Amino acid sequence: MYTKTLPFFLVIFLLINIVPNSLSQNHSIAREWNEAVLQAIRNDFARPTVHARNLFHTSIAMYDAWALFDDEAQSYLIGRSRGSFTSDFDLEEVETLRSTMDLEQTISYAIYRLILHRYNGAPKFTLTRYLIEDLMEELGYDITYTSTDYSDGKAASLGNFIAAEIIAYGLEDGANEENDYGNIFYQPNNPALDPRNTGSVSNTNPNYWQPLFFRNFVDQAGNPLPQAVPEFLSPEWGFTTPFSLTNSDKEFYNRDGELYQVFLDPGPPPIMDDENREEYIWGFSLVAEWSAHLDPLDSTLIDISPASIGNINDFPTTFEEYQTFYKSEGGDWGEGRLINPTSMLPYEPQIVSRGDYARVLAEFWADGPDSETPPGHWYTIANYVMQQPEFTRNFAGGEELEPLEYEVKTYFMLGGALHDAAIAAWSLKGYYDYIRPISAIRYMADKGQSSDPNLPNYHIDGIRLIPGVIELIEPGDLDFPDIDLVGQIKVKTWKGPDYIVDPEIDVAGVDWILAGDWWPYQRPSFITPPFSGYVSGHSTFSRAAAEILTYVTGDEYFPGGMGTFEAKKDSFLVFENG
Repeated sequence: MYTKTLPFFLVIFLLINIVPNSLSQNHSIAREWNEAVLQAIRNDFARPTVHARNLFHTSIAMYDAWALFDDEAQSYLIGRSRGSFTSDFDLEEVETLRSTMDLEQTISYAIYRLILHRYNGAPKFTLTRYLIEDLMEELGYDITYTSTDYSDGKAASLGNFIAAEIIAYGLEDGANEENDYGNIFYQPNNPALDPRNTGSVSNTNPNYWQPLFFRNFVDQAGNPLPQAVPEFLSPEWGFTTPFSLTNSDKEFYNRDGELYQVFLDPGPPPIMDDENREEYIWGFSLVAEWSAHLDPLDSTLIDISPASIGNINDFPTTFEEYQTFYKSEGGDWGEGRLINPTSMLPYEPQIVSRGDYARVLAEFWADGPDSETPPGHWYTIANYVMQQPEFTRNFAGGEELEPLEYEVKTYFMLGGALHDAAIAAWSLKGYYDYIRPISAIRYMADKGQSSDPNLPNYHIDGIRLIPGVIELIEPGDLDFPDIDLVGQIKVKTWKGPDYIVDPEIDVAGVDWILAGDWWPYQRPSFITPPFSGYVSGHSTFSRAAAEILTYVTGDEYFPGGMGTFEAKKDSFLVFENG
């Protein structure tokens, strides 16, 4: 489904690089521990809300440790009240102790203890523990030291204390951490869909999220489970204590007898009713149409340089404008930028196969299992920016800071913004409980086609016919010789994981399939994220993070006017070969 900020994160892909590089030596202990947190996220389940919170809380630990050692800065949590929590800490006492303490050691113990606590239930926690223990050993710190009595003048004690305070705060911030972030009252409005079966469930409500039934589920640790129906992730996340969102940003809504706390409500998505039906059908049909771009044999060539895409000055605000904003061949009405603002030279074209670009784009932003998830993804982007040769640490375009101060401030602001983005987005996801494309497309296909009442299989809720992409099966159709399928809907799209035995050598490709068999471009063990589709979490995270990076760097552009990402042939894609 479309959102106002969707084109932004599509364009940002062109400008970023998260391929691990050897770290610049001009970084601080904060960067080393941030990388450890990101790896802990990759070793955990794909839970973007939880990881946005963990990134924020670890950033609080770094920032507050730094602030306690600074003559002017004020801590965020330590020694202060946030939400219902009050940190009992003598801010004056530490001023007499910090002359004997080491700041890097304080940060290290605080993050080490937080990671141990927050990720001890992760499926690959053993790998995480080895990583952080090795880092502590490399730094020369004793991991068996657990005292939180900072009055002893030891930096390790202060670090342990900071971690303990953040852990205590986390048990009172509304995230339900004590119950592994489980749902309290939310119940799905639809029965589970088994995507291995053609079509949708007969009583699917087209306006609500639908859980998926996995016959053979593989968790993030690679453990096969006989069957599973993953529950909606964080539908009540709106009750989590935010960083900067205020009471004026929120409203309380009642649905199904339950009260939802919702932030920054943009209004409802289009639903399948008399007023919004056309908009609903158009949006989800466009998803199916763009799925045809995932073809490695597609001969279409496109320019993905900043000269050709991005730089959108006016976003659509009406359904009519959205219909012209998004192009059937892909892309939008972005104007691009002809001149690199740093070099003042034209951007060079980069001509690529649309099929390759679409698949790389989809996998890059999939952010499912084994990834750092969208909030962590933006930390990798921030780290990429800070390691470029052209980068300077002029915070917010002002004075140049030392690496540690710059990094703790950047991580703290980025973490706060991403944490609030998760709260705002998931408060809306939980309340609106909106359907995802796999359910909507199959539902419409089961109903029929809505384009022409004079053609067979017409239904007002049916999918939109698009010549060459979404069509009726006619007699004599060589792709569907079964006479019983005549009149049903076919779609030219990625054929799905059933056509892939070995992702290292197999390619599903694009061809005509029954629309009732439509799959998103994903692996069969993570077909689609387990939460509703509105609003877009990726777009919300991306716009918030990009605004923060623009502010802290004092520049809306990447260092040098462009960043790069290299997807190597036959090694980047993991859903299929390519």
